[in-house]
Amino acid sequence: MASPTGRIRHFRDTARITTAEWRRKLIFWGGSIVVGLAAITFATLADQAAHLRNNIISYSPWLMLIVTPGGLALSIWLTRTFFRGAQGSGIPQAIACMHLSDQKLVDRILSLRIAAAKVGLTCLGLVAGASIGREGPTVQIGAAIMNTVGRYLNMGEIISRRALVLTGGAAGVAAAFNTPLAGIVFGIEELAHSFEQRTSGVVLAGVVLAGVTAIALMGNYSYFGHTDSVVPLGVSWLAVIACGLLGGVTGGSFSAILIRASRGLPGRAGRFVAERPIAFAALCGFVLALIGLASGGMTYGTGYSQARSIIHGEEHYPASYFVLKFIATIVSYCSGIPGGLFAPSLSVGAGMGGWIAQFLPHTTPGAVVLLGTVAYFSAVVQAPLTATVIVMEMCDNQQVTLALLASSFLAFGVSRMICKQPLYGALAERFLRNIDPKSVPITPRPHETPGEAKQG
Repeated sequence: MASPTGRIRHFRDTARITTAEWRRKLIFWGGSIVVGLAAITFATLADQAAHLRNNIISYSPWLMLIVTPGGLALSIWLTRTFFRGAQGSGIPQAIACMHLSDQKLVDRILSLRIAAAKVGLTCLGLVAGASIGREGPTVQIGAAIMNTVGRYLNMGEIISRRALVLTGGAAGVAAAFNTPLAGIVFGIEELAHSFEQRTSGVVLAGVVLAGVTAIALMGNYSYFGHTDSVVPLGVSWLAVIACGLLGGVTGGSFSAILIRASRGLPGRAGRFVAERPIAFAALCGFVLALIGLASGGMTYGTGYSQARSIIHGEEHYPASYFVLKFIATIVSYCSGIPGGLFAPSLSVGAGMGGWIAQFLPHTTPGAVVLLGTVAYFSAVVQAPLTATVIVMEMCDNQQVTLALLASSFLAFGVSRMICKQPLYGALAERFLRNIDPKSVPITPRPHETPGEAKQG
């Protein structure tokens, strides 16, 4: 039998362990709340950047021929000179950091300094009129915040630090779109590629706290508002097939083009980009300004307002809108500036769905728009569950879930025939090879073979 002194010592040690565990949990929960606050702040700044751009356009649309090239050139100069690692979407960096064993390298990529630069440079791109979004960068920002939490807690285990990166990225999506389920699915399907039981509770807690923070400060809103569109079984399902096929072809082509561009252009063009990246960015900006002038300014920025108007039937855009937005997003990415692909992809998909709707009079136009949105987005990211849940939550409409799933998976299958490797996975592997040739290869998803994961 243990002595009274031994029992007292045991209780004291247990209390110390419990106190330490609660301290870690409180710091972790605080980090998740900070992710939500950062996402809200980023959204507010992005809206202000768009408002400033609109003021410039209202004064004179021709000013964008100066503002856009100058803004993109400045963004590239700042990125390459002071903030290396802030370029691009941010999702590839988060994925790459989950496969790096060098924690010092991860800390450099997911530093708060780079996260702050991501906010500022993305807003600069939005002022300049680049076709970019804030949701992808929010993933890197969330991952950076939670990685900093892990460093503060002295977490030495690589698995624990990876779980925090996963949590931060998923929480970033949840807070950016106000879509908690989509944040969880995104973390599983896109970032982790599988659901690990030991990290599931961490991810769920982080997503919930970040989402609650966003709701508390912004209200329980839906990203695209509420729609009552339905797709009853029967002839209406022709829209599922049409959107799935066209969305798969266009989204798969988009991903294939971006993956090819990430490897560099051939010949003299490639040498020009490598030797004069700032001049190339300015050239991309000039092309974007020309596209913006041709579209009446509709292709500038995230495309959120256009997508919302199309979904609610408030505006009807010609086919040229989604074609020009498609091209503008490719040019924006190729310039190398920081900025995401989520919002522009949703806008392209909505424009495509709105165009398809005019040929399908037996289906509710709003439903066709949603199907086009989910199909194109699914084909781009090759994450059909994430695409379905995001669109379903953003429009607060569960009536079209089955049709959204069908269109999403059809588009995913078509996209895989055109682009063998998922876009973010390919970009993450490219990022890994550039910074660490000996890095761990990215694990294929459950629906991939190892050979497929190495292609692209």
